[in-house]
Amino acid sequence: RRELGCRVVGVTGSTGKTSTKDILAALLSPWMRTHRNSENLNTEIGLPLTILEAPAGTEALVLEMAMRGEGQIAQLVGVAEPDCGVIVNVGPVHLELLGTVERVAAAKAELIRDLPAGATCVVPAAEPLLDAHLRDDLDTVTFGPGGQVQLLSFERRGSGGVAEIEARGHTVSVELGYSEPHNLLNTLAGVAAAMAIGVRPRGRVDTEFSSMRGAIVELAGGVTVVNDCYNANPMSMRAALQHLAETPAARRLAVLGTMAELGDGSEAFHREIGEEAAALGIDVLMTVGEQAIPYGEAFEGESYAVGTPEEASALLEEIGQPGDRVLIKGSRSAGLERVLA
Repeated sequence: RRELGCRVVGVTGSTGKTSTKDILAALLSPWMRTHRNSENLNTEIGLPLTILEAPAGTEALVLEMAMRGEGQIAQLVGVAEPDCGVIVNVGPVHLELLGTVERVAAAKAELIRDLPAGATCVVPAAEPLLDAHLRDDLDTVTFGPGGQVQLLSFERRGSGGVAEIEARGHTVSVELGYSEPHNLLNTLAGVAAAMAIGVRPRGRVDTEFSSMRGAIVELAGGVTVVNDCYNANPMSMRAALQHLAETPAARRLAVLGTMAELGDGSEAFHREIGEEAAALGIDVLMTVGEQAIPYGEAFEGESYAVGTPEEASALLEEIGQPGDRVLIKGSRSAGLERVLA
């Protein structure tokens, strides 16, 4: 890391950290030789490998940092020594180990705690759980509604659009290949981090998202699938269902696997998502696996319960109709990538 002598940004969060890492790398790449984690190399093993793989001449390292418990972000910060730290959000994840969202926030905030004095931390404007962890000797940049970096307008063009962003007294205009509200918020975090290390983004942003994170797949028979099955928690599930509900389609179907590591409140979280899917007007809900059944129990509408991803694949082929849009989402343990195998 020290031999590279480059700028380093650490990115963590309960959801959206991989997409934010991908977006930030795309924002930086036209102006700096940029290297990032590939896929899920974001742990105490994968992050050092990412640094070792960085080619000579790298000017910016964008490093996603994952955790399941206390002390793990601190370990990664010790390896990466970032100049800038980004916390995308805080939500109910890893509750089996951490117990409360407050402890999740404290574990994520190890990134803030261990930054060197004078570094920049980028945090959501509306996240009171992080307030107690902010430091006076850091340059703190807030993003999102009410923040120092916020979206002024978004002009949709096809599957993407042009975003006008207010960024600490500057107006930034970028052309994006996506339009999901959660990824627009992730873009604000990326712009804040880019400006923190000296890049003012502009022009077209060619983002290559990591696999199984919202990839569009066209099936025979005119069915469009959103393959977002890399992981899931209540925050990311709500965002994905919201985007599905807002996307024009003949019918909107959700194929959902379990959200893992939610502790004692797991069933309640799953039921809340089922209720929300109904409230959003999702037409058909399919649950995959026993732990996902509470989604369907709380969903008012056409629903199916299957035991395996293979059964889900067969049923989807049977009930799919031209013009349908299907969201496939669940935790890694659900193995929902096999629905499209």
